[in-house]
This record gives sequence, C-alpha cells and structure tokens, in this order.
Amino acid sequence: MTSSKKKILAISGSTKQQSVNLAMLKAIAATYSGRITVDLYDGIDKIPHFNPDKDTDTPPESVVDFRNRIATSDGVIICTPEYVFSLPGSLKNAIEWTVSTTIFSKKPVALIVAAASGEKAIESLRLIMSTLDATVPANGSLLIKGAKGKIGPNGVITDAETEAKLNTLMDNFLRLLDK
Repeated sequence: MTSSKKKILAISGSTKQQSVNLAMLKAIAATYSGRITVDLYDGIDKIPHFNPDKDTDTPPESVVDFRNRIATSDGVIICTPEYVFSLPGSLKNAIEWTVSTTIFSKKPVALIVAAASGEKAIESLRLIMSTLDATVPANGSLLIKGAKGKIGPNGVITDAETEAKLNTLMDNFLRLLDK
C-alpha cells in the first residue's frame, strides 16, 4: 500500500447547486482527505451537446478539460441522481465525449446513485462504464434509494445502513487505487 494521496476526480451528475449528490461528494472528500485529494468537477453543464462531427483532433475546450481531468486522475467517483428512469442528460452527454478515447479504460471508478428510486440509473451507469472498460471494484457501486431521507443537506449520510454501504464502497475503491 502506498502512502501518497491519490487524485480522484469527483463528478456530480446533477447541475443543481444544492444537489444532494454534490453535497455527498464534498462530504466524501472531507471524510477521506487523509487518503485522497478530490478534484470536484463542476463543468458538466458547460460541455456542448455531443456531436461526432466535432469529436476531432480539436474538440471544444470544455471537452478537452473534462478529458484531461479524467486522464490525469488516479480514479473517478460519479455520484448522480436519476431523471425519468435514466441518467441525467448532462452526465450522459459528458460521458459520450469520452467514447472515442481510452481514458476510462482500466480507470478505477466508483458509482453512486442517490435518488428517490435509482435502479435504472445505476444499471445504465454500470453498463456504460463496462462498455468504456472502466474498472469498477466489487461492491464499487451504491444505490441510495430515498436519498433525501438518508443524506443531510451537508452530504453526510444519516442512515446507518447506507453509511456502512458507503464505507464498504470506499474501502474497496481505495484498495483498488492502492494496487
């Protein structure tokens, strides 16, 4: 196990300023600050709609920034809500800009869906990350159903069972990063 902090890119699938997903990523960053340095990506709403004709050697600057931040991170944590039984369009759009690259290939990724329901979003996110050849560890994804009743406005989990599951997810993710 290494003693240096790992650089993690944290991506919220929500563009809402008071998002429980964003608050949760901030809480994870604070809780694990002794082991990881978190780069909280806040430009998901600035990435243009995916257009294969613009996915050239000179893609839009916001896309270049997003890709570089993934490429230079040791791992990625995605925390997202579910909109209409799927991923938010802004998150899916951002991920689509990575399809022509290999930046997610073998990249350690942890997946969290915090939503009212969330089954379809977590299923979709797992499939997408598998397609991109990302490395999601065993117990590396977490579905938090009824998130508003289990996560405080500061992002701290208020439900003991959910907190235990998040700790397991983070332990497995950090173990993968240390390999």
